[in-house]
Amino acid sequence: MADPALDPAMMAKLASALSFICGADHPCTVALKKAAESGAAADAKKAHALFKKLEHSKRAAALNMLR
Repeated sequence: MADPALDPAMMAKLASALSFICGADHPCTVALKKAAESGAAADAKKAHALFKKLEHSKRAAALNMLR
C-alpha cells in the first residue's frame, strides 16, 4: 500500500493539535510544522513516520481535534 499524500494545510492543523497534546517541542510536532512549511515529500514522509510512532491515544486525540 502506498503512503497517503499529505496536504500541507492538513499537516499544519495536525501540528497545531499535537502542539496542544504533546507540546510544541515534541519531535513529531516539529516535523509536521517543517513538512507543512516546506511541502517537501521527504519532510512529509518523516513526519508521517513519526506520527505513526506516537501512542495510539495521542494519535486519536489529535485526529479527533481535527474533526
